[in-house]
This record gives sequence, structure tokens and C-alpha cells, in this order.
Amino acid sequence: MRIRNLAKAASATAIAGAMVFGLSACGDDSKADAPAAASTEPVASLTNLTGKMTEVVVDAGFLEGLTSLKLTPGVVGTAKLKDGTLSFPITGGNATYYTPGSRTPYVESSIKHDGSGISLTDGKTKVELTNFVVDAGTSMLTGDVSANGKSVVKGAPLFFLDGSTLEPLQVDQAKNEGVLFGTTVSLTKAAADLLNQTYGTDALTEFFKVGVARITLKLA
Repeated sequence: MRIRNLAKAASATAIAGAMVFGLSACGDDSKADAPAAASTEPVASLTNLTGKMTEVVVDAGFLEGLTSLKLTPGVVGTAKLKDGTLSFPITGGNATYYTPGSRTPYVESSIKHDGSGISLTDGKTKVELTNFVVDAGTSMLTGDVSANGKSVVKGAPLFFLDGSTLEPLQVDQAKNEGVLFGTTVSLTKAAADLLNQTYGTDALTEFFKVGVARITLKLA
């Protein structure tokens, strides 16, 4: 029984390690230069990613920027905001990891957060950004946008994910989970332009830092 438990823990750690390498590839511009090898077999494939969450420790500068624009942040659906940290439950998705150098990109993911998101309001117009999807292969987080309850666009590129700042994987075998912390989250030009136009300002810019991400995943 002890050998079986050790084998299970080692397997979970190996899969989580694959996720570390994959997410740390976010923000690596070199991946755009090499062709993909269609016949390459994946090293690890994770499916049905449910039960844990993605969190963003909100940057103080971003909060100050919202305050100066007289915008009030909030949460939508199952999201939570506590002590400066936003949290979004992972509701599904997948991630596939290949040997680095065998193909480009060597990680592909679609980590879904349906039914949650964030809101911004000036008292007149309320913008909601919801249903986030983390795509490690493109270093992007996409989502749906609505204003005062009306859909504006779906699957829009909202946030850049820079994995060059990612810290080493933290594994808690007792909880059967792995934590990836350190990916920098910033606004895309599309998101900055949309918010600027909505609220009549030019204060929000591309790469404006939103915060730092923490992704907690089930290991098995």
C-alpha cells in the first residue's frame, strides 16, 4: 500500500511539473519563430481541470488607477474579492505538454472559469468581464465583455500572461494540489482601449499591470 501511495504521489508531481514548464513558457516570444511538429506526441495531457481556482493578487498601482478614475471594482457570479485578491473557480478545460524544443508552442491549454468574473462601474456604466479562459500557448487570458447587462464581445483578448516571473511549483501532497504563483497579469491593448472609450479616459494602457496570478490545480 505504501509503495502504491508513493507511486501515485510521484505521478501527480510529474504531471504538475509539466504544467510548471508549460505555464512558464507564457511570454516567451521565441516560440513564434519555429514551426510546429504535427507528429509529436505529448508528454502529459490533463483533462477535466475542475475543483480548484485561479487567483489574482491585485497590484496596488492598478487599484490606485481605478480610484483616480472613480471606478469601483467588483465581482461577478462565483468570483470572490478578499484582502486584495480576486479568485475564480476553475470549471473545466485541459492542458497538453510536449517536450520543449519538439514543437512550438510546447504547451497548449484552455483553463475555463465559467460563471465568474470582475466588474467596473462609475455609477452609470457597469462593465463586466466574465468567463475567463487561460490559454498558455498564446500567453493570453480571454473573456466575455458586457456593458449594463448587454453583450459587447465574446472571447476577447483581455489580459497578457507573462510566465517569465513564475516561481517554482509548490506541491501539497496532503491536499493533492499544486500551486503555480508569479505569472504577471496585464491589460491588452484591446481591453485598455475598450475601457478608455467606455469611461472617457486615456489613463489605461497596454501592459498596464493588473496583478500576479496564483493557479491552484488538482494533481490527480
